[in-house]
Amino acid sequence: MLGLPDHIQACLFDLDGVLTNTATVHAAAWKEMFDDFLENWASRSGEPFVPFDIGGDYAEYVDGRPRVDGVRAFLAARHIRLPEGTADDPPSALTVNALSNRKNILLLKRIRTDGVEVYPGSRTYLEELSRRGVPRAVVSSSANCVEVLRSTGLDAFVDAVVDGVVAARDHLAGKPAPDTFLAGARLLGVPPERAAVFEDALAGVEAGRAGGFGYVVGVDRVGQGHAEQLRKHGADIVVEDLADLLAPSTPSTPSAAGRGPA
Repeated sequence: MLGLPDHIQACLFDLDGVLTNTATVHAAAWKEMFDDFLENWASRSGEPFVPFDIGGDYAEYVDGRPRVDGVRAFLAARHIRLPEGTADDPPSALTVNALSNRKNILLLKRIRTDGVEVYPGSRTYLEELSRRGVPRAVVSSSANCVEVLRSTGLDAFVDAVVDGVVAARDHLAGKPAPDTFLAGARLLGVPPERAAVFEDALAGVEAGRAGGFGYVVGVDRVGQGHAEQLRKHGADIVVEDLADLLAPSTPSTPSAAGRGPA
C-alpha cells in the first residue's frame, strides 16, 4: 500500500517540491535576487546582462543545495568571483553571503504574503505513514523548514527534522553530499539501507544514492525531461505525486523507472 520495497522501515523527505509547493517560491526568489545582481554586475563590468534562467540555472546550480552553496555554484558557472563575506553581511553588500541573505529575505517576504501550499497527495501519504507507524523525517537545506512545517500543520506527521540550521550547527555538508540524510536516518534509528529518500532535486537524489539508501524516490513536479534527469542522477523510481505510490496500479516489478516498489 505504500509503494515501497519490503525492506524499507523509515522515510526521509525533502521539503520544498516534495511536501510543499515552495519550490516555485524559492525559484522566484532566486531569480529576483540574481537578476538584480546580474544587472548591476553587467553595468559595472561592461559584460552583457544574461538573466537567471529558472528552467535551467535553478535545477542545475541551486535547487536542493544550501543557500550559500547555491550562490557559489551559480556564480562559478558565470565565472564571477566575489568575496565570501560572513553570515552577518547586510543584503546590500557585494559578497556571497550577502547574496544568500538577500535571497532569504525575498523568500520570507513571499511566504508571508502568499502562504505555503501543501501538496494534497503528500499530506495523504504522510498521514498513511503515520497511521502505519513508519518513522518519518524531513531533511531540507532550508533554514526556514521548521517554520514552514508548523505553519502548514505538517509537523504533526514528522518525527525528526534536519534542516539548514541543524546542518550549520553540526557542520554537515549540504546536498549532493549525503550527510544530512544520514543524520536524519540516525535520528530515526535506522541504517541507510533500510530508509527511503524522497526528492525532487537532482542534488537530492544524488545525495540519496551517495548515502547508500535503500530506495530513492524522485518526484517530478515540472516535466520537460526532469523525470529522466532524476533517474540519471540516482532515482530508483519517479512519480509525479506521492499519492501515486498509494495507487493500486503502482507497478510491483522492475521497470525503466528503477527497481520498482514491492
